[in-house]
Order: sequence, then structure tokens, then C-alpha cells
Amino acid sequence: MQNPALSVVVPVFNERDNVAPLISEILAALRGVTAFEIVYVDDQSRDDTAAVLQSLKAATPELRILQHAIQSGQSTAIRTGVKAARGAWIATLDGDGQNDPADLPRLLTARDSGDPSVKLYAGWRVNRQDSGSKRWASKYANAIRARMLHDDTPDTGCGTKLFEREAFLDLPYFDHMHRYLPALMQRSGWKTISIPVNHRPRGAGVSKYNNLQRALVGIRDLMGVAWLIVRSKRTAVREL
Repeated sequence: MQNPALSVVVPVFNERDNVAPLISEILAALRGVTAFEIVYVDDQSRDDTAAVLQSLKAATPELRILQHAIQSGQSTAIRTGVKAARGAWIATLDGDGQNDPADLPRLLTARDSGDPSVKLYAGWRVNRQDSGSKRWASKYANAIRARMLHDDTPDTGCGTKLFEREAFLDLPYFDHMHRYLPALMQRSGWKTISIPVNHRPRGAGVSKYNNLQRALVGIRDLMGVAWLIVRSKRTAVREL
């Protein structure tokens, strides 16, 4: 199989009932649009997510399955998928079914007609289908992040993203980095664009995080990213 133009990376942990419906939607959205692969990364699920994925592989030639030896979190799962990906561009989706694969062709169209210096097209959930407390916590966190990082991004928590693989792998890696991709891309000298996307109720299962967990981790990460931005240096280079 030749290298695809796009790799869709989906990190999962205990999402056995959401796997088949999401893969079906990815296939419906992208077959006939671009050459693609689907890279699922199982973060040591305690249910039979891996077995469900394996049962779908024979009928889905685009599907690849990776599994962590140790549970390592969403950012590590995304990076694992990106490192293994064969496409020059990466699309990410959360494994819970709340992101709509039907948005991916629109992100690809925006990229094809956009500025080459834009390396990240970030989904923006304009009509979130989460609980009131989760929406309030996200709005508060986004406001603090925007004030500290000046990343001009209304929603960094959306799992729907399209970015260049090479640009991503050049970013500093740390746990929870996936929530700061716009600021990190901008730190590297690239432009980012937010695009409104669909958001849906979770298909099955339960959220893996609560608002307190997100807040405690987010404060420390935010301070770290702000430090990285202040301490960064960029310069043009010419070969002599």
C-alpha cells in the first residue's frame, strides 16, 4: 500500500461500543475524497476495545491498530499514532464519538485553499453537547488560557484537528500537550486557524475526566506552556 495522503489518528481507552460506529463514519466521510489510513491507538483499555478493533480489521483495509504496553494518557496515544502514521497530514478525532468525521472533508478543503504557513486547522465546538458544568468549566479555562498564551483560539479542547505531521513532531512533547497545540504551533512560527465543527453527545460509555482533574492538571500545564513561549527563540536560516 502506498503512503496515504492523510492519517486519521484516534486514541481510545475503554471505548468498545464507540469503535465500530466511528470507524464506519470515518469511512463514509473519506472514501472517495482522499487516500487515507485510520490509526487507532489503544491506551491499554480494560475492556475489550482491542478485540473489537481486531474484529473490524479484516473488513477495513484502511485500519491499523496500535496498543500501548502501559496506560500512558491521551497525548502520548496521539503522539504514538502520529509517529507511526504514513500520511504527511494528520487528522485527530476523540474515540468517544462526540467528534463528527463528516467535518474532516471541510478541514481538508480549508487546508487546500489556505496559506501554506497554516499548519493546524483546529475544530471549534460552537454548539457543545456536554453538561452545563463541563461547558462552564471549559469556557472558564479557555478564557484563562487565551489571556496567558494569546493563542487566538476559542476552543483548544476539541478533538477534531488537522495538522502537518512534520510540524507536530517538531513540537516539545509533554503529557496533555494536545490541549495546547495552537499555542505550541504558533511558538514554532506557524499559523493556526479555528474552524466551526459539529459536536455530539457521547455515543456510549463515560467520560474519563472530571472538572477538578482537568483544572488541577491544567494550571500546571498552562504555566509550563507560558514558560516555553517566553523562553523560545526563532530565526530564519540560510545555507552558505
